[in-house]
Amino acid sequence: MNREFWDERYGERFESYGREPNDFVKAVADRLPEGPVLCLAEGEGRNAIFLAERGHAVTAVDLSPVGLANAAALAKERGVALETVQADLAEYDVGEGRWAAIVSIWAHVPPAVRGPLHARCVKALKPGGAFVLEAYTPRQLECEGVGGPPVAELLMTPDGLREELAGLRFETCHEIERDVAEGRYHTGPSATVQVLAFAPE
Repeated sequence: MNREFWDERYGERFESYGREPNDFVKAVADRLPEGPVLCLAEGEGRNAIFLAERGHAVTAVDLSPVGLANAAALAKERGVALETVQADLAEYDVGEGRWAAIVSIWAHVPPAVRGPLHARCVKALKPGGAFVLEAYTPRQLECEGVGGPPVAELLMTPDGLREELAGLRFETCHEIERDVAEGRYHTGPSATVQVLAFAPE
């Protein structure tokens, strides 16, 4: 899906995925070390702003300038600082040893991009840094809910993520079925994979 697709989707502000953070991000927020946080494919900023409200310095990266403009407006409305970066995740430099946490929620990119991106993320974490992910699995194609790309190769599995994120210590890496209620495009019964993993100290 290209930039124009996402620009159009975010044209109706906060209708697509809402303003509230992802349930898994809320559940693990207390486990994130103090320090800067990077949010990948962050869209309109709901997770990034939630983490900024908890005291983190947050950078939100997304392909869509429209989504990021909405994120900046919401951050201003809620009185928190948020750095936004418009970039393609295939090319974005996440750095090395830079982040206390990296958050990837519904960041469904092609496997040729995802594998190298995840490998770079492992190196980009500070010692003890956290990696948080929730994504749809191939079983989502059989669910009655709305969410995720309709192409199996863009979906993720626990085994695949363990390979792509090799070098991290996994505390959670499981597939679950749960109801998702995040705006118009993520609603109903869903098959997802959740990851909470940490870089070596």
